[in-house]
Amino acid sequence: MYDNAGQMMSERPPGGLWVFAYGSLIWRPGFAHVEAQPATVHGYHRALCIRSDVYRGTPDVPGLVFGLDRGGACKGMAFRVADADVGAATQVIWAREMVTGVYQPRWLKARLGTGASARQTTVWAFVAERRHDQYVGRLSDTETVRLVRQGQGQAGPCLEYLVNTLAHLDGLGLHDAGLARIVRLAAKP
Repeated sequence: MYDNAGQMMSERPPGGLWVFAYGSLIWRPGFAHVEAQPATVHGYHRALCIRSDVYRGTPDVPGLVFGLDRGGACKGMAFRVADADVGAATQVIWAREMVTGVYQPRWLKARLGTGASARQTTVWAFVAERRHDQYVGRLSDTETVRLVRQGQGQAGPCLEYLVNTLAHLDGLGLHDAGLARIVRLAAKP
C-alpha cells in the first residue's frame, strides 16, 4: 500500500500519466489534463459498493459511491496529464480519493479509444478495498435505492451523483443499464 501519491508516482510506468475515471472524475476531474479518451479496464466493473460517509453521505446517514470492484469490465474515461502537471494533479486526486482509505490506488492496463485506433496503456485507477469497513459489496436494489435516496454529504446528494454520472456516460456512448435502473428506481416518488 502506498502512503502518498508521490511514492506511487515514483513507480509510474513509462508513457506518461493516464488517470482512469469511472464515476465523478468523468464529469468533474478537478485536475489539469491535455487529453481525454474513452477507456476500458478489464478485470473490474463499476459498482455502487462503497458506503459514503463524507462526499455523498454522513456516518449517521450514509449514501453510496462507486468503486472498481473485481470482475467484468468497466468503460470510462482516461485523462492524460502533462508531465509538468503530474505532481499537482496527483496530489489533487489523492486528496479526493484517499480520504478514508476505502480505495487502493493501482496501475491497471486499459484499452484507450475505439476501433482501429485503439491502443493499450497503463492507467492510474482506484480500486475498492474489500477489507475496508465502507465496502458493502453487492446490495439488493431495495437497499441500494434506500441509501441513494438518503445520502447527502459534502459534495451534495447521492442521487445527483448517480444522475450526473449516468448522463455523462450516456453522452459518451457508454451505456450502463444497471446504473440506469437504479436511477429510475431512486427517482420514483
